Amino acid sequence: MNRKSFLTKVGAASTLLAGVPFINVRGKSDSQTLAYSKTSRSFSANEQINIALIGAGWMGQVNGMTALEHSGIKMVAACDLYDSRIERCRELWGNDIFTTKDYREILQRDDVDAVVISTTDHWHDVQAIDALNAGKSVFLEKPMVQQIDQGHGVIQAERDTGNVLQIGSQLTSDILYLKAQEMVRNGEIGDVVLVEGNFDRYSAEGAWQYSIPPGVSEEEVDWDTYLRDLPYREFDPKQFFRWRNYQDFGTGAAGDLFVHLLSAVHLVTDSHGPSRIMSTGGLRYWDDGRDVPDVQLGMLDYDQTDSHAAFNLALRVNFIDGSGGGVTIRFVGTEGEIVVDWTNVTLRKAELDERPPVTIDDFSGQTQEEFMEYHKANYPEPPPRVISPSEYVYRSPEGYDSRESHYGNFFESIRDGKPVYQNGTVGFRAAAPALLANQSLFENKIIHWDPVNMVVQ
Repeated sequence: MNRKSFLTKVGAASTLLAGVPFINVRGKSDSQTLAYSKTSRSFSANEQINIALIGAGWMGQVNGMTALEHSGIKMVAACDLYDSRIERCRELWGNDIFTTKDYREILQRDDVDAVVISTTDHWHDVQAIDALNAGKSVFLEKPMVQQIDQGHGVIQAERDTGNVLQIGSQLTSDILYLKAQEMVRNGEIGDVVLVEGNFDRYSAEGAWQYSIPPGVSEEEVDWDTYLRDLPYREFDPKQFFRWRNYQDFGTGAAGDLFVHLLSAVHLVTDSHGPSRIMSTGGLRYWDDGRDVPDVQLGMLDYDQTDSHAAFNLALRVNFIDGSGGGVTIRFVGTEGEIVVDWTNVTLRKAELDERPPVTIDDFSGQTQEEFMEYHKANYPEPPPRVISPSEYVYRSPEGYDSRESHYGNFFESIRDGKPVYQNGTVGFRAAAPALLANQSLFENKIIHWDPVNMVVQ
């Protein structure tokens, strides 16, 4: 089986197929708006999908509200370890929803068709496997797992059960990145040789200094369950509410944000992932007790495959970016570049003079004259021609939300069997290099990775 066939099998190539009906352009200028048609259909009572939240913090509640933007979806249950969040779920979705602090009670319910898992990273694998084995469709927040050795277990549960698993990196369903993928496949920038991605922030919230309720106590939080199998420690509100700051519960900047960039890069380049991973960084500003860096850089090598030429990827997260922060991925090819940000895809093309250069100033006058006669005879001036615009911009429609698209694909997969944008294999191929970037940083070494078989070499 060649590489492109394999991509189709694991669902990466299916992202373009699923997105094609929504991608077209209006106008013929150097700036166009991508058209996106939100699927609109009514559903019978039998087609209703009942969903439940496992993890109802800020991200879980955002996921719930995004899911409910789609017709035929009902919130029936929510699970969280903090009393106030459970109460908030009742405020949002009614007192009749079932609430619990034990996610296993959610999985036992016959009225739950699908679960949205937005818990701390160290709970992802077991909750996803338990949900799949319980017959539920699963939307699992990124990164798919916290540890490399957990990835294949989730993928195996997905395969064994045949249930839908969507990993929650919405850039894989973003029409901007689908357009970039289309342009790369069409050879608009030649062979990709370098990709640069940054996800920078400049705020306390962006640096994970989430609000801690004053006076919160262990009586309001199921701290023992939260710890899972970690060594016991006294209740620490910082480690509960600002869990991304700690290696025990989260995956740092790489697991939170590198994974988004990697998901998009792999989509656009039709890549399984890197073969070599290096990372560095440090704690430069947010010295609040965290044990992960607030500035992290990654350098990744991608070997040549049937789908792409060899290229290098440079990643950056900076939580104290004095310029204000932002997200950009730049795909540099032999004949141009594609730059994607939150709202635009910009194609820039330059032309390389195929004639050899004239660098003769250090030659004698006579030699210069002889060289120019030779050069004109062998490399004549090209004929006049129409010059195309050097820059072309595609914009996303006003109000477009890639997260909504990601959920739309998830529900289509449940109802109609359509391939998901980011199944377990695609999700792990983005998560693993991010996790290995952390390992490279903390252990100060280069990591070698087999992106096809998804194992450390």
